[in-house]
Amino acid sequence: MIAATWRVVGRAFPGPVVLAVWVLVTVPAPLIFFEGTHRWEEDLKVSTALWWIVGAVPALAAVVAARWTWCTGQRRTASAVVAAVVAATLMSAVFVGATMVVYRCVIPLTGAAQWWRVLFGSVPLAICGAALGHLLERGRVRRSRVSGRRGYVTGGIVAMVGALLAQTTVQLGAEGSTARYGPVEYGTVGRYAASASEMGELRLPAAGQYAIFAVGFSPRNPDCQITGADRAVVPAKLITIAPGDYGSDAATYTWVASFDVPVPGTYSLSCQTYDQQASYTAGEVPQIRGSVGSLIHWPLVAIWLLGAIPGLLIIAETLRRRTRRRSAPGAMAAL
Repeated sequence: MIAATWRVVGRAFPGPVVLAVWVLVTVPAPLIFFEGTHRWEEDLKVSTALWWIVGAVPALAAVVAARWTWCTGQRRTASAVVAAVVAATLMSAVFVGATMVVYRCVIPLTGAAQWWRVLFGSVPLAICGAALGHLLERGRVRRSRVSGRRGYVTGGIVAMVGALLAQTTVQLGAEGSTARYGPVEYGTVGRYAASASEMGELRLPAAGQYAIFAVGFSPRNPDCQITGADRAVVPAKLITIAPGDYGSDAATYTWVASFDVPVPGTYSLSCQTYDQQASYTAGEVPQIRGSVGSLIHWPLVAIWLLGAIPGLLIIAETLRRRTRRRSAPGAMAAL
């Protein structure tokens, strides 16, 4: 009995297509929507992002309840309704909790949120969505399967879209998770400042790591070098995914590179780029909370692969279904 129940749970658990839609709606969508509809100096609050999770819960619960009802074949009994609603609510809670972990540990946006209130507040919505999903399936509204060539095409499209959105998600997530960044000064020459066309003087107060910021629309891939009084050259390491939207109405800054100096003192900064009007300035390294602070330094290929995981799961699931269908006894008998 227990083994049969777990088999039903495994079959009713949301597949990779549902997972891909959930990830899209709850993580990249809030960041990209806020970026496109608000002023650049406004920060996305974590409470706002969590509303997207709450809004997606009924749809997820409806899909799970429909899958559960279809798998069990029990449609018109009170116990069937209760089982479908309970299963859908519990599975939805798992998805909600996992996404909340993302906003707690990976992309901890600014602001405060009532985490437990969000989790328990989504339960009534999950119950309503599950009841609706059960009724739809009871009315013989069949769920569609992504199989065959359509599965491979769908998986490929999802993988490409996910890879493209992953870079933007990491960038916007890093910007929204920045706790603080040091004040910077910009100009052609002067303290902490340099332009791309000439040497700039840096007076660094302590040994350690510093950040190089692109001013305004300056290119984000400059070739910067720092030269000390002893003529020793310190190369600057580019940031893979450069977070920006720092600064004020006077000027915006994008963190494009970082470098380490062994001792405090006066240094020279030079940045070579195709834009001779570009300007760069050095300052304190932005303090970014969560794992996204490390993701901006990952190789770009790794970020693309991370975003492509939902699409790759769809392809793997399609391959598994086709393999199982070919190895079925009926298929072997036909051969």
